[in-house]
Amino acid sequence: MMTSTIESLGDCRFYSRLPHMCCKGAGFKTDSDHIACDDKVNREFGSDAAQRDGLSFEVAGPREHIYYDSANTTAAIVTCGGLCPGVNDVIRGLVMELWHGYGVTDILGIRYGYDGLVLRHGHQPLPLSPEVVSNIQTFGGTMLGTSRGPQSVPEMVDALEQLGIDILFVIGGDGTLKGGAAIVEEIHRRGLRKSVIGIPKTIDNDIMYLDKSFGFETAFAEAVKAVSCAHVEAICAINGIGLVKLMGRASGFIGCYAVLASQQVNFCLIPEVPFELDGSRGFLEALRYRIARRKHAVIVVAEGAGQELLETKPTETDASGNRRLGDIGLFLKREISHFFHSCNIPITLKYIDPSYAIRSVPASPQDNVYCSILAKNAVHAGMAGKTNMLVGRWHDTFVHIPLRIVISDRRRIDPRGDVWRSVLEATGQPRNMSAAA
Repeated sequence: MMTSTIESLGDCRFYSRLPHMCCKGAGFKTDSDHIACDDKVNREFGSDAAQRDGLSFEVAGPREHIYYDSANTTAAIVTCGGLCPGVNDVIRGLVMELWHGYGVTDILGIRYGYDGLVLRHGHQPLPLSPEVVSNIQTFGGTMLGTSRGPQSVPEMVDALEQLGIDILFVIGGDGTLKGGAAIVEEIHRRGLRKSVIGIPKTIDNDIMYLDKSFGFETAFAEAVKAVSCAHVEAICAINGIGLVKLMGRASGFIGCYAVLASQQVNFCLIPEVPFELDGSRGFLEALRYRIARRKHAVIVVAEGAGQELLETKPTETDASGNRRLGDIGLFLKREISHFFHSCNIPITLKYIDPSYAIRSVPASPQDNVYCSILAKNAVHAGMAGKTNMLVGRWHDTFVHIPLRIVISDRRRIDPRGDVWRSVLEATGQPRNMSAAA
């Protein structure tokens, strides 16, 4: 079996003094503890590489011996990219474990994402302590602020040196983790001994080799509320149509799970499954048939769905380097209205876009627990001198995953898999909505 090698800064010479681990080393993990990827990768992500190579991941958890001397260690936390439920929970979990678990009391919060690691921008780091973070989990967003877009990697590493930072905890999604990998490369080039630990944050749940990312459960639970509102609007009007746009640039997880949780949706449109508007087998004709039979319909569309139908420039990108998306929600609202007007069928169409409300709420209790465990395991990894890695959960086990593996692709809904089949069963929509052959 091929193991995914996790980089280490060197020998672990200090004994861990975690209070709850003092009884005969109970609960400590070793670097030889691994969990196999097995064929789940092939089934869900359309890749047989992990199955062919027998890839396995190092199990996360506290080590009996650690690399850093707690009394002389400085840790820093940075949050980047879009908001997501649970970021404050992770920040709090990191601070509490560093302070109480390992005795690390020099903890800095980097302000406004990677922008705060470029010192000439003038964002002074915020000293963090248990008192400072005691109640932040009750609020949405991130107490440290965030930003998008790349920054000068050499300048960011300059900041790590000038601030004396030994361990950098990076909370973010695909672009943020790529930035973390670039920081590691520059650290290597300079021959420095610094640890970079990634903690996956994406409301879209699209990070590879994770059972789920934090904030996802909260997000789709909030999305269900919007779907319920759309359903009420639809059934209270003659030929009522509720149209809900949800987040999901490249992956339709929020949309799919909102559909399955609500059981009130008739059409689910996601980036992984192309569709066409016109023709006898197109979406609009399927919608007309639904209205003729049931007099109402609810549609959920992910923001990245149907982009091939829009007049967008594929070369345009946002501050994070992502392709700039056209607004599929407003496009569908317009096209649906025009279509039914041309058919001389009166409709009442209500359009709901709860995206920013969803990502700004505090985490649910389930996500709160998940964030806490992620944070603890990230601290265990950092104190053990591990670097260039992400901590996540795979097959219900918390593991260490090299950043190079995580940023190689994105997790997506499999159109041939169980989740999409369940969505089709729940909605009753046609399996294929394309123009007539």
